[in-house]
Amino acid sequence: MTTIKEIKELLATVKELDNPLFLEFEKDTRSGVQKEISKRKKAIQVELDEDLRLESMLSYEKELYKQGVTFIAGVDEVGRGPLAGPVVAAAVILPINCKIKALNDSKKIPKKKHLEIYYAVQDQALAIGIGIMDNHIIDQVNIYEATKLAMKKAISQLRPQPEHLLIDAMQLDVPISQTAIIKGDANSLSIAAASIVAKVTRDELMKKYDQQYPGYDFIANAGYGTAKHLEGLEKLGVTPIHRTSFEPVKTLVSTKKDK
Repeated sequence: MTTIKEIKELLATVKELDNPLFLEFEKDTRSGVQKEISKRKKAIQVELDEDLRLESMLSYEKELYKQGVTFIAGVDEVGRGPLAGPVVAAAVILPINCKIKALNDSKKIPKKKHLEIYYAVQDQALAIGIGIMDNHIIDQVNIYEATKLAMKKAISQLRPQPEHLLIDAMQLDVPISQTAIIKGDANSLSIAAASIVAKVTRDELMKKYDQQYPGYDFIANAGYGTAKHLEGLEKLGVTPIHRTSFEPVKTLVSTKKDK
């Protein structure tokens, strides 16, 4: 008789729910066998659901493939809201029909998975560009314009140059055809890839700033206005990476000048 361990190993090779092996092993009355069948079926269903999700996130790309467009860059940014640090944009060209498991809007990916998916994008992408605009540029031109500058810089680094851009809710004045997609990082795999690249890149920068400027908890808050960050501002004042055009930093700076 086939052992439960051998059956488990055989089931591990099964990729379809209608595989004849299931029918064959379902005749086995051992509870251990039935448990392994149930476990494998659930795992296959999870894989099928994930494939469907990824397929749905390729809908914009697939429309472009039909038109003969193959070099499609997803473009996204991270860091528009923080009180400190840069805004970071990424542009990513994925191969045709590329599906990276668990790739999603970076805000929906558990933090412990960020690096794993980031490396998967690095491995599979045809091209990646990164644009970083620091707090001084943000203060000079405003966050919206700084975001566009970061995106354009990221796009300019791409080799090959993209034939079309899929951008998260923004239009850029560049000579490349483009589609602005609301919640693009949740609706396009190309934009989701850019989202995770931008997120990890910025988080790594903020980790370094946390060592350079201790007391603001940058490693945990990435520059956003958390209680610990605001506490640090009150006790230690404004650092060279704070955005002086953002409140409450703006008020702190003007109060200091008045004194």
